[in-house]
Parts: sequence; C-alpha cells; structure tokens
Amino acid sequence: MSAQVTAKIQLAAVEKRFSSARGDEQIAVSQLDLDIQAGEFVCLVGPSGCGKTTLINMMAGFDRPSSGSVVIDGKTVTAPSPNHIMIFQDYGLYPWRTVLGNVLFGLQARGVPPAEAKGKALAALELVGLLQSIDKHPHELSGGMKQRVSIARALAVEPSVLFMDEPFAALDAFTRLHLQDEVLRIWTEKKPTVVFVTHDLDEAIALGQRVVLMAPNPGRIQRILDVKLPHPRERTDTDFAVFRKQLFEEFHLVHRQANQTAEYMI
Repeated sequence: MSAQVTAKIQLAAVEKRFSSARGDEQIAVSQLDLDIQAGEFVCLVGPSGCGKTTLINMMAGFDRPSSGSVVIDGKTVTAPSPNHIMIFQDYGLYPWRTVLGNVLFGLQARGVPPAEAKGKALAALELVGLLQSIDKHPHELSGGMKQRVSIARALAVEPSVLFMDEPFAALDAFTRLHLQDEVLRIWTEKKPTVVFVTHDLDEAIALGQRVVLMAPNPGRIQRILDVKLPHPRERTDTDFAVFRKQLFEEFHLVHRQANQTAEYMI
C-alpha cells in the first residue's frame, strides 16, 4: 500500500441545533472551535449527550452544522468524501460478500481496475492479519475479526482521514486491547488523521496524542489534554496514571456540572 496523504481538520464556531418533538430548539453542539493537525490521532470523550457523535458526523459529512464551518484541507465539508472514511461500532459488512469481497467493495465502487483492486484489498487484509480468512463470510467471523475487516476495507482506499465512532464498544476486553494495538500499529505506519470517539477514558489516553473532553447541555469542549507519552503506552506506568487522574478529575467535574444543570431545569 502506498503512503497515506493526511489531512488537517478545522472547526470554527460550529453549532448544531435540533427541533424537539414539542417544537423547542435544542442545542447539541455550541460554538465549538477545534483544529486537528494532519496525521494527528485525536480522541473525543465525554458523557452521553455531550455531542461526540454529532460532532464526528459533521466532520465526516453525514450531517451539516447549523452554523459555523467544518473544513478539511481548505475545503468546506458538505457531504461524505471517499477520502474520509467512517468506521462504525456495528461493522457495516455485507453478509452476502466474503471478507475479500467486503474489502473490495469500496475499490470497485471507485472503478479501480480488478487486478489493482485485488492487490490493494489483499495488502489491507495482510495489514490487519486476515489473509487466512479471505473466503469466509461475516457470519463465520468473531466480532473482533469483523471489525478488522471493517478497518481493512477503510484502509484499502487509502483515506486521508479515519473517523472511528466507538468502534470497539461491543467487543470483549481482550479483543478490544488487541485491536487498540492494531490501530496504533497501522496509524504509526500509514499516518492518516484519526478522530476516535470513545466512552473509555483509559482507551483515549492509550491511543490519543490529544484527548478532547466534551461536556453536555450544550455540547462543548471542557478541556483538551495533550498526552505526551510515547506509544505504546503501558497502563500501569506512573506517567499514564498521572494523565488518567487529570482526565478523571475533569470528567467528574463535567458530571457534577451536568447534574447541577439538570436539577436547575427541573
């Protein structure tokens, strides 16, 4: 696989408003500013309702801000791009296609010649360790293997940005840790820009160069934590514990503020 072309993401005064069933206007994300450098690995964390998924959907082009702008490499995001790939929690595999067929899908949709497409697909599957499973169908795979197929399908088209929305949330702890290592290895080798949404604070510290903690009511950035530790990160190290303590303290502050806001509204 060729070297990745990475992309810078810029969010300026981004706000997303929805109308409730009663006709009231709800603010999901409020006046949010964030710059993500090309090739950077950024994790978004925060409690439910803080706007993490709304934010990543706007970055990926699945939704548009009510005001403000989302810009990737100088171009305003108005729709999904084949160069900016989203990996979801539910894998999104086609059950009637084999592992190889699933990875080939995006390449075929782009009109890549068959021999070239197969070469790229096999290279991506080798990267995630699934060359021995290319003829299997999704129902024959474990959850971790399905997610690796999903990652291989994304990598095959050589995206400049990988958006990952809680991709490991449904997996057991062992598989989750293994796939975290895999994603870090792939990112180190290919260096796409990665935006990774998670509820798991340890996962965020283990993966992200920066961790963006969001707060709810309305969704906003509470704090950005620079995790200046080399990869791979040992979770039992003292330095890791220092960053965990900082993030947990901020997270508890977010919860207290959210509860106080809820009590006030009642």
